[in-house]
Amino acid sequence: MSDLKQKILSAVEDDLSDIEKALSENLNPYLDLVSEVAGHLLFSGGKRLRPLLMVLSARLCGYTGDYEKTFSTALEYLHTATLLHDDLVDEATLRRGKEVAHSNWGNSITVLVGDYLLARALSISAGTGRVRVIQILAELTENMSQGEVHQLMRKGDINLKEDEYLEVIRRKTAMLFEAACRVSAIIADAPQESETALADFGYNLGIAFQMADDLFDYTLTTADFGKAVGADLREGKLTLPVISALRNAASDDKALMIKIIKDPDFSVEDFETLIELLDKHGGIAYTQKVAAAYIDKAKQSLCIFKSSPTRDVMLDIADYALARRV
Repeated sequence: MSDLKQKILSAVEDDLSDIEKALSENLNPYLDLVSEVAGHLLFSGGKRLRPLLMVLSARLCGYTGDYEKTFSTALEYLHTATLLHDDLVDEATLRRGKEVAHSNWGNSITVLVGDYLLARALSISAGTGRVRVIQILAELTENMSQGEVHQLMRKGDINLKEDEYLEVIRRKTAMLFEAACRVSAIIADAPQESETALADFGYNLGIAFQMADDLFDYTLTTADFGKAVGADLREGKLTLPVISALRNAASDDKALMIKIIKDPDFSVEDFETLIELLDKHGGIAYTQKVAAAYIDKAKQSLCIFKSSPTRDVMLDIADYALARRV
């Protein structure tokens, strides 16, 4: 998939450069410490996928204004805020291959910098002069918070069902992708049909993107992944590969899987055994199949737009979201 990745990067090189510049210029805190803590994660090699989708979606709708890249930073600030808070809640140690922020600056500073980024995102959304845009970001923040609470409520629960897992990732991930694409249509004054199509694209892409991330915990090394492999399981997060395999496993294999899952100090050998059982009982293949179906839905939603280089890039991004290695 390196050729597809390079194709995408070549097509959006200027956009990514502009987004990076806007992220730095619009952060604008009063205290240098806020910049330091926020920048630790904000400028640590994120893919900028959400702001990029926002810019591309606006272009697809024929937007000719000058606020799309400024606004796209709101989405990345919001995303970064949730990661700062999530890492603290999950007691994570690594993010994007680096020590997490709260390990360097403590819990209190990290929480407050996350709060600043959330507020900054809303301030930038207010710059559009559109109440509906502010409402979308506010509701998005509510849903992402509730998604995290929902996940915590079901921490370590081996009885978690697929529909409940989908509800969590809908709130935590898919709605951010959906909002990025929907807001683009709004600021471009696009017709309702275009707004709905782009929202559908973002939503389905977001679901598949999260499923791919959840697979990485069982298919990548720490060096590739940027955080400790097995971290989701140690944090009590049961994702679709595990849910599906538990559903299909015979009693002896299921009992062994549950034993490993419930042991927060499982060994490397235990984790390798679990991966073998996930593969044996179809958890990995099933997750790949379901994610691929969501990618197909995402791509289909763009059919209402005429063929263009921008649409082609968005279709390529959808393909890469599923096949990427990081």
